[in-house]
Amino acid sequence: MRDVKTFDFKGVGFLDIDWKKYQFNKHLEVAERHRPKITMARDVECIFQLDSILKEAEQLLAYSSQVAIVPKDPNLNGRLTELIPKEFILAYSVPTRYGGTEVSIESFERPVHLLGGRPDTQRDLADKLVVYSLDCNRFTYDARFGDYFDGETFRPHPEGGYENCLKDSINNINALWKNYEVHESVREMYQAAI
Repeated sequence: MRDVKTFDFKGVGFLDIDWKKYQFNKHLEVAERHRPKITMARDVECIFQLDSILKEAEQLLAYSSQVAIVPKDPNLNGRLTELIPKEFILAYSVPTRYGGTEVSIESFERPVHLLGGRPDTQRDLADKLVVYSLDCNRFTYDARFGDYFDGETFRPHPEGGYENCLKDSINNINALWKNYEVHESVREMYQAAI
């Protein structure tokens, strides 16, 4: 579980998990306490785990407005719409050194949460996927080391400082998304969630 002790994000926050050391009971407890807008279910690394993961996701829905399912098993190719109920959003695990999905991009036929990855990679994926939301962890992590996203890559900030890195990264990420056209199905999802 990510460290959320100091955050109050009821109804607006994103509750992420440590997918390598996942603990469902702890996740459920934190979701109940913080009531996030979106949380992740356990990653579907094997198709045979899907039923138990969907049961856990149903329990998480009691405390989170939306729960995202993270399909990773290539046996799910072409079957996401059939096997994952529409009450859950899909999360596309952007391939990185840390993780990623082996499910084909064409299998994601409905709006997705982009999970992980560099800002430029996320934006490139948005030309192939209908994006509902996205993970912003990468640039905050790099800012801790004095790096910021300049619109193309991460590099040392010319003035330094965590807040400078965050501010300039956000401005450059926003510039990448400036001409992105939000898909009508995403607008409908946001309206339904209000």
